[in-house]
Amino acid sequence: MRIGELSRRTGASPRALRYYEEQGLLSPTRLPSGYREYGERDVMTVRRVRVLLSAGLGTSVIAEIVPCVEDDTVVLAGKCPELLEGLGRERGRITAAIDDLTAARDILDSLVGRPL
Repeated sequence: MRIGELSRRTGASPRALRYYEEQGLLSPTRLPSGYREYGERDVMTVRRVRVLLSAGLGTSVIAEIVPCVEDDTVVLAGKCPELLEGLGRERGRITAAIDDLTAARDILDSLVGRPL
């Protein structure tokens, strides 16, 4: 599929998809015409990249994770054990952010008279 189709299927803009390629997150096949050609696996890769970006991970960390993914399963323990500690820290950071947002929502709820 071409970049426009991948964009429609994933919600990522063509510009974002080209950026993902620059960062080593995608490796499309290049046709003789110069067009990029993507496969079905790229759809799942882009979706996964978007989730990881929304979780606050940088593209350099995501680039380390992508090779550890097989058949929609992240296999870090066997294939990429060196990432476990750093990802554990990232998980802790995300959990703390969720806790902070929950506390802020609870304060707003009390201010507008909603029960906690």
